[in-house]
Amino acid sequence: MPKRTTTLRSSDQQSLWVFAYGSLMWNPGFDYESAVPAQLDGYHRAFCVYSVFYRGTAARPGLVLGLDRGGVCHGLALQVPAERARATIQYLRSREQVTGVYRETLLPISVRGPHSTQLMALTFVCERNHPGFAGQLPITHQAHLIRSARGRAGSNLDYTLSTIRHLKSMQCREPGLDRLVSFLGPVFANGASSSHASCKTSGHALARQLQASPLVAPKVRPDVRKRYLYRNHLAAQFEGRWPANM
Repeated sequence: MPKRTTTLRSSDQQSLWVFAYGSLMWNPGFDYESAVPAQLDGYHRAFCVYSVFYRGTAARPGLVLGLDRGGVCHGLALQVPAERARATIQYLRSREQVTGVYRETLLPISVRGPHSTQLMALTFVCERNHPGFAGQLPITHQAHLIRSARGRAGSNLDYTLSTIRHLKSMQCREPGLDRLVSFLGPVFANGASSSHASCKTSGHALARQLQASPLVAPKVRPDVRKRYLYRNHLAAQFEGRWPANM
């Protein structure tokens, strides 16, 4: 298990820091040395990205979190030693850039703890012009997509439940997510298992209540996907920020 600490040393400035605000908080998929509460200004967490791979399909898209412009986002800063920075960046690109809907960037974050400071962290923000960017959907549509979608990584409901549970453990509450929970039904709100069997009855009732048909995510043409994924090559500039022996 990764070691967790809230004490920052001067040498930590040479590490790679990754800002986690969604599934990276509870399922990072890479080794890190510490996780520190952090704040990103100028962006907020929102269910604004269609998922047609991990938590949904093209026929029945899911909805996952993205960082959109405006507001403040509280999350975790994950510290990766400089020698593992290159491998971690490559892993994150393969995980986050399946369709190119996120833009890889370095942004300043405020790290909380005994010695609060500001660090530059690797962050993935929404690309608003991408067809996979859902924007601010009506909350009833958000709930309907989340309750009905499943992808290669599991159900959209499990993803949402795990994220909100983790935020709760961090004593981080967001009115928008709390309101979404109220639309997801009693099974979700009570923190019960979100397996298909346990949610089937309440899921059907919710669908009737919303009276909404499944939304279809826009298809991403190969040329569009290639254009956005090309930014992975441009992002190589970040590697120059870390020591050469990584």
